[in-house]
Amino acid sequence: MSTCRKYVIKIGEKDIEIDEKVVKILNTYVRTEMNLEKLAEELGLDGWSEAYEFVKKVPAWIAWTPAILWKREMEKCENASEIRIIKF
Repeated sequence: MSTCRKYVIKIGEKDIEIDEKVVKILNTYVRTEMNLEKLAEELGLDGWSEAYEFVKKVPAWIAWTPAILWKREMEKCENASEIRIIKF
């Protein structure tokens, strides 16, 4: 029996599931000089203030995880007997 964890960040009324695309955007944000306006645009948020709230809620280990490793972890969810949703 395997358990899979999916992570969701709640910003206002929006739930943002942390998937490979979001991890790639976070990787770019933490490794470059991407500003909050650009981050908000990439994530589909309403301005830099929502992006700031998002960054505050995302655990640092997720932001620094390479997207390919995240993808491999999420592929395990396809065969998992239990999926847990963890909300931040």
